[in-house]
Amino acid sequence: MPTALVTGAAGVMGARLTARLRKAGWQVRALVLPGDPLRARIDALGCDVREGDISDPNTLAGVCRGIDLVYHLAAIIITHDPTMFQRVNRDGTAHLVAEARKAGVPHFVYVSSASVVYPRRTRYAESKLEAERLVQGSGLTYTIVRPTLVYEQGGGQELLMFLDYLRRFPVVPFIGAGGALKRPVWSEDIVDGLVRLANAPIAHGKIYNFSGAEVISMRELAELLLLHHDRPRPFLHLPVWACRALAAVLPVFMKRPPLTSSAIAGIVNDADLDPTEAMNDLGYAPLGVRAGLRRCFPSPAVVAATLAPRASEARERTN
Repeated sequence: MPTALVTGAAGVMGARLTARLRKAGWQVRALVLPGDPLRARIDALGCDVREGDISDPNTLAGVCRGIDLVYHLAAIIITHDPTMFQRVNRDGTAHLVAEARKAGVPHFVYVSSASVVYPRRTRYAESKLEAERLVQGSGLTYTIVRPTLVYEQGGGQELLMFLDYLRRFPVVPFIGAGGALKRPVWSEDIVDGLVRLANAPIAHGKIYNFSGAEVISMRELAELLLLHHDRPRPFLHLPVWACRALAAVLPVFMKRPPLTSSAIAGIVNDADLDPTEAMNDLGYAPLGVRAGLRRCFPSPAVVAATLAPRASEARERTN
């Protein structure tokens, strides 16, 4: 059987990808951090579990030996130590690429981020873009995927933080007008797309947008999330320039400021990447965000709001 290496295998996405690959008949070598408490997610999947830290090349020796396909998911998304972005996302990718080249890995899949297209990139986005360029210049046969904002029943790290923020205030202080356009994507759709890459030579050397089927504004997304959690509330829109000024000052007084430039970038930048090429090449078929959230967060309020127009239409047809 072919063997895949999955980095970040103990994460939610990594564990689901590992399970799907095993079901599809792949052997999986799962790379987890030393002592990772989330390792239990994959211990029962029949994997070759290896401990290693991509930021430390000494822990990666031989990890790609005998590997047919690398899925590189491991990354730092949110941290109060900005040097971690470079150390893990950029340098860690360089270390893994070096091991893959040494082992002659036939295909390297790098999971990047939609944030690399922001006009004002954050430290995180810069680290992901630099990692993309490393992969492209590595000499390996590669595919790069750029997921947009991820949601799932358990949340998705960035979406959970956004939801926690929305639910914290009786009146929500909202950064900007909320007009930035997004294509949130269900985590299962990303996993499905990644598995499809395993047998898709057409994907070699390409960059795919793994995004959702539906465009939605940040304000609409916020209202929808609150509705799904039965907590609709009013919004107070704050000028973006004032939020940026506050985010620049807060670190002087706080080690973990509640407002950061990265958080602002996630709210005000468009990330409505078009998934058409992935749909055409791979059969990638993502849900729209409204259908996806109904599946992940079934709410009586949302069900009622959805059924009311249908009942009205039925009465009109009867009359």
